[in-house]
Amino acid sequence: MANTFKNAALANVNHAAYDTLYTAPASTQVVVLGLAIANKTTAAATVQVQFTDTSASTTHQLLENVSIPANTTLETLAGQKYILEASDILKVKAGTASSLDVVMGIMEKT
Repeated sequence: MANTFKNAALANVNHAAYDTLYTAPASTQVVVLGLAIANKTTAAATVQVQFTDTSASTTHQLLENVSIPANTTLETLAGQKYILEASDILKVKAGTASSLDVVMGIMEKT
C-alpha cells in the first residue's frame, strides 16, 4: 500500500449550505491529520464540520457552531484518529459569508 500526503482546501466557505471539503476516493483509506479553519474577518465567526459515513448511511457533526475569534485560526482534529473509507465525505459550513478558509491535511492509503 502506498501512502500519499495531501491537503484539501476551501476558500470562502459557504454559509447557506455545507461545502464538500473532501470525498475519499474509491479503494482508499484516509487518515485525517488535522484541520485548520481560518477566520479572515474582524468579527467572530462560527463553523460547522460534518462527517458522512457512506457505508453506514449516517452523518455526524464533528463541530457544531464553534466560534472562532476574529483574525484567528482554529486547529482541530489534530492528534485524533479520524479514518475515512472510500466515498466518506467531510463537509464544512460557515456562519458568516466569505469569513472562513479551511485546510485539511490527510494521508491517503491506496
